[in-house]
Amino acid sequence: MNKQSSIPYTHAVPMMALVLLAANLRPALTTVGLLIEPIRETTGISLTTAGLLNSLPLLALGIFAPLGHFGRRFGLERTLVAALFLLTAGILVRSQGSVAALFLGSACLAAGIAVGNVLVPGIIKRDFADRAKGVTTIYAVTLGLSAAIASGLAVPLSQWLPGGWRGSLGIWAIPAAITALVWLPAARRLGANNSPSHHHATPVSPWRSMVAWLVTIFMGMQSLFFYVAVGWFPTVFQNRGYSPEESGLIIVVFQLVALIVTMIMPLILRRAHDQAAIAAGAAFLVAISVLGLIYLPSATYFWMVTMGIGGGAMMILALAFISLRSANHHEAASLSIMSQSVGYLLAAGGPVCFGLLHDLTAEWNMPLWVLVALATMSIFVGFGAGRNRTFSSVTLKKQS
Repeated sequence: MNKQSSIPYTHAVPMMALVLLAANLRPALTTVGLLIEPIRETTGISLTTAGLLNSLPLLALGIFAPLGHFGRRFGLERTLVAALFLLTAGILVRSQGSVAALFLGSACLAAGIAVGNVLVPGIIKRDFADRAKGVTTIYAVTLGLSAAIASGLAVPLSQWLPGGWRGSLGIWAIPAAITALVWLPAARRLGANNSPSHHHATPVSPWRSMVAWLVTIFMGMQSLFFYVAVGWFPTVFQNRGYSPEESGLIIVVFQLVALIVTMIMPLILRRAHDQAAIAAGAAFLVAISVLGLIYLPSATYFWMVTMGIGGGAMMILALAFISLRSANHHEAASLSIMSQSVGYLLAAGGPVCFGLLHDLTAEWNMPLWVLVALATMSIFVGFGAGRNRTFSSVTLKKQS
């Protein structure tokens, strides 16, 4: 067996546990948008409030990302199990049906997901250091596949399960709880071995680096495009005459295309001297796709395919930039927390503003034009973030 291209048997169990973890980090976020209309009918919330409901998990992802530091104090596995139980509890609370439960549950589940997001790079670096690129690709593919499956099942589950949309949202507590139980033995066994460690300080703070800020903004923009698409595009499509089922299918197509791109991108990146042109091109595809939804809505499937290509490329690039723009794993850890906390806070404004602009204008073209503007800006951000350099080397050069 080729050790460079495969995962040995001794890594099979932690690899399966990591895949199971990744499979639980997106369904709770991507299903709400497809159920907004029945949620609004039951609760009477406005489109702006619905946009806030879509954005709250993203806001919480940004706010709670620094909780990943608890992994150093209590151990990665112990912190991760606590996060998974918090995710499970949040899903159950959100499915109770009241407006208060919707928001409280969304905040709780997002806190659990935020911690999981931040801890995964450390687990990959620790357990799969010599196979980090391959394992990161598997992780990203699992994220995309689970999100696509959840999106495709959201509406059918609301029709099949008792409670309608409540059952469709609550069903995801089952795999989350199972995953927590899978990780629990490792938390008990390894917790004592993961005592607080004294990490070397990063010589340059990413918060003072323009390169790090470009990476962070790129991370935020790709998240914003994705969550606006899965959160609001189903409603846009339904208002244009598509059925709820077909609207969900369009989003599944978008996510499956993005998933395929995430599998192909590592091969492209391996041959590229830097990622500037690729990142700019990915953002350009997103801009053209949204523009197409405005001027040629009859080709919705085509535009969502092209947006899936651009969005999938942006996703894998955003994850790769954390490692590629860092000189060592200490810098990568600090850049990961910065890019995910600030990036998700930026992304959180997307669904809220999208719904607010519709409430103010009573049409969808204005919020879509804002997406075009943001995607155009991301072309230049991606070009800067994709240049072959580390954030510390640029900052130290300026200081010398």
